[in-house]
Parts: sequence; structure tokens; C-alpha cells
Amino acid sequence: MPAWLSNLLPIVLLLGAIAIVLSRLPKIELGHSEAFKRRRFWNWFPLGLTYAFLYFGRYNINEATSAIKALDNAAFGTIFAVGAWVYGVSFLVNGPLTDRLGGRLTILIAAVGSAGSNVLMGGLVYAVVSQGFVPPGGLVPWLSVLYGLNMYFQSFGAVSIVKVNAAWFHVRERGVQGGIFGILISLGIYFGYDWSRMIVRAWPGSPWLVFFVPAAVLVCAFAADLFLVRDSPGDTGHPEFDVGDASSGEAGGPEPTARQVFVKMIKNPVIMTIVAIEFCTGFLRNGVMSWYPKFAKAVSLQDDFVSRNWGLLLCVFGIVGGMFAGIISDRVFNSRRGPVASVLFGGITVGAIGMFFFIEQPWVGWVLVFMALNYVGVHGMLSGTASADFGGRKNTGVAVGIIDGFVYLGTGLQSLIVGRVLPQGDLAKNPANWISWPTAMVPVAFIGLYLCTRVWNARPQGKAAAAH
Repeated sequence: MPAWLSNLLPIVLLLGAIAIVLSRLPKIELGHSEAFKRRRFWNWFPLGLTYAFLYFGRYNINEATSAIKALDNAAFGTIFAVGAWVYGVSFLVNGPLTDRLGGRLTILIAAVGSAGSNVLMGGLVYAVVSQGFVPPGGLVPWLSVLYGLNMYFQSFGAVSIVKVNAAWFHVRERGVQGGIFGILISLGIYFGYDWSRMIVRAWPGSPWLVFFVPAAVLVCAFAADLFLVRDSPGDTGHPEFDVGDASSGEAGGPEPTARQVFVKMIKNPVIMTIVAIEFCTGFLRNGVMSWYPKFAKAVSLQDDFVSRNWGLLLCVFGIVGGMFAGIISDRVFNSRRGPVASVLFGGITVGAIGMFFFIEQPWVGWVLVFMALNYVGVHGMLSGTASADFGGRKNTGVAVGIIDGFVYLGTGLQSLIVGRVLPQGDLAKNPANWISWPTAMVPVAFIGLYLCTRVWNARPQGKAAAAH
């Protein structure tokens, strides 16, 4: 059996098991016809796969920089920080733009824009590695600019998927859908790490293929979205319905300006608390994902089970965490997101403390995998679900943009800080010298946990609900 197929098999089996569990749960009856449910599937499924493939064209930078021997940890930290910050501030434009243009058009822009950016990065790496080209100022500034361009287009991804799904899913259905959002993230991480690594190993002298392959996949995803994805049920001949979120009861009247929507969002204490939580999530999530492969390589754990299957394990445990979060949100906490985020952030905090004490143990990778289970659940509940709940269907783009933007501002800060405090050269071979890694994460974990408890009882209130 090919290596890629043997790695994919556990994911397929896990997804099958989750599908069986979901089919056995009591149904939330909202009057949807079977025809509507089928069309809704063919709307979110290609949209979701596109989002996963965007991750493939995002986290490939980790394996690419590892394969280019001239780039060290600090170089990767710089490139990734630039991209993360571009992503983070792009919401100022892309959130309102998505609300105006619709999620279908902006996911198409994301796919084709990221594909083109990856082609440019691949072409640059090919010229440097194969043709001996020396770019003015060095490779790092050029890769930083092109990766920043890639991340601008990438920033449409989460905004688009949540924007479209906000029109197709009622609040009472969005917990499980948030779990599916976590599955898509997990699959994308698997593609970004393990598929990229397989490409590098299959063609060790051709690191530019790590950019070209995701570009080709994204072009195929673009074609599928063009034919299948629509912004709302009304665009497919199905009736529109009240989704029960913060936009409930706002039908009619003049459309607010982007500035008015933005001001409304930043005046919402729940939204701003979620923003702060997700800043912490971004710091911690990428503090785990980006640096463990480099840690394992430095301390000679690259042949360890966790290291060899890093993307697979992040995917499997992320899927479990995302679905656990979604199911208990809708079924146990009556579609409240705060309690779930609090439980999962507690797990992240325990993991960060565990890293601090067990950094020298060869099984420390499992501690980080446990953290992945929790942070994927948090991200799915907040960026993927609570953003639509509290922003409302009409303002989802701005709400997701603000929240997901701060995820990547946290990511950029982490990347810049951790990339500079980690040991270099021979010092990096001793795991004890990596203690600065968890030291940077533990305080952020405690802050995030405290903030989660502040939204424990938060629920969306539309005009219709507020009138009663």
C-alpha cells in the first residue's frame, strides 16, 4: 500500500465513525426538506474542501523552508510572521468585502489568488535552488513578500466559508457544523504537513514542488466551487429561513456601511472577548504546529512516531476535538459556545504546563498532540461558529474577519518571538535548551482560559428575540 494511502486510511475510518455517530444522534428538527439537505451538502462540502486545500497552500511553507538548507529557524519565523500579520490586518478590507460580495465570490478569489501566489513562490525557489539565482537582498525578504501576498488571499478563506454557511445553517445546527469546520482545518493541516513532507521526500532536490502541487489542487477546487457553491438557499430555488442569530429580525431597511458594522462589532463585549481569546489561540496553536517538527529534527526525534506522523496525528486528534466541541455545544450546553471553549482551553493550559516539565522527554510530542485536540475545538467553536452567532448572518464577514484576523496577529507575534528565543546551531540539539518555547506559551494559556470563562453564558440576541 502506498505511504500516502496508508496515512489517509485512519482519517477515512475516523470520519466514517463520526458519520455513524452523528447519524445516531437525535435529530434537531427545523423543517428542512430532504432535497434542501442534499443541496446544502453539495454547497458546504466543496466549499469546505477548498478551505482545507487553502491550508495545504499555507502550511507548506514549513516543509519548504526546512528543505531549503540556507534558511534557519529565524528565517522561517520571519517569513511566517510577515504572512500571519498580513493575514491578520487583511480583515479590515476582506471582512466587509465578503459581506458585500458574498462568500461564493470571495472563496473563488481566495483559491485562485493563493494558487497564483504559490506558483510565484515555487518559481522563485526553483530559480534560487536550481538555477543559482541570487535575489537582491536575499531569499528571505522575497519569500516574505510572496508569502504575505499568499496570506492576503488566504484571509478570504475562513470569512467566506462562515459567511456562506451562516445563511444555510440555523444557530441550533451550527455547533456540529463548527465541529465540521474543525475537521476541515485538521484535514488542511494534514495536507500542509504530511503531504508536503511526502513531496519533499519523493523529490528531495525539488522543493519548489511543495508550492506547485497545492497550486494545482487549488485550481481544481476553484472549478468545483464555481459550479456548485451558492451564497444562500434562495440562489438554488430553496426558500430562505430565519437562522436565529444576531441578524434575526433585521430584514429590510437600509444596509449599514462597513464602518457602522465595524463599530457595532467592536462595541460588542462578547465579540471583543472572543477576539482576545482567539489572539491567544493563534499564539498557542501555531506555537505547537510550527515548531514541533523543527524541534524534533533538531533533537534527533525526526524518526519518532509522532514526528513521522505529525500531520496525521494533528488531523486525527483535531477531528476528535472539533466534533467533541460541536456535539457537546449543541447537545449539552444548548448551543452555547463559552462553556465548550472554557473546557478546551483548560486542556490547552494543562498541555502547556506539561510541555514545560516534560520538554526533555522523548514522548513530549504526545503532549502537543493533546493540545491540538483542544485548540482545534476552540477555534472551530469561536472563529467558525460564535463569529456567525454573534455577528449575525448579515455581518458575518466583518465578525469573522475581526476574530480570525486576531488569531493570526497572535500567530505573528508568536512566530517572531519564538523564532528568536529558540536555540540555534549545536545548542538546539539539547532539548533542555528549548525551555523558552513552553515558557512563552504558559502565560498566554492562562490568559485565554480566564477570558473563556467571561463568555460562559453568552448567547446571540437578535431584534426578534430582544423584543420579547
